[in-house]
Amino acid sequence: MKAKEIRDLSAEELNQKLASLKEELFGLRFQLATGQLENPMRIKDVKKTIARIKTIQRENEMKA
Repeated sequence: MKAKEIRDLSAEELNQKLASLKEELFGLRFQLATGQLENPMRIKDVKKTIARIKTIQRENEMKA
């Protein structure tokens, strides 16, 4: 997801997206440990998206 797409989401949607990405990251790490991971770059993408969401949440907190 791009930052512009993330900024369009509401606070509740951001929290839901963050939770789902954290679950996905857990699953990807588990697959990596068991040697079943097909696309290791997906871990990097998920981590960056999590960071983007947290950054935008923080920006919204500072505005309020």
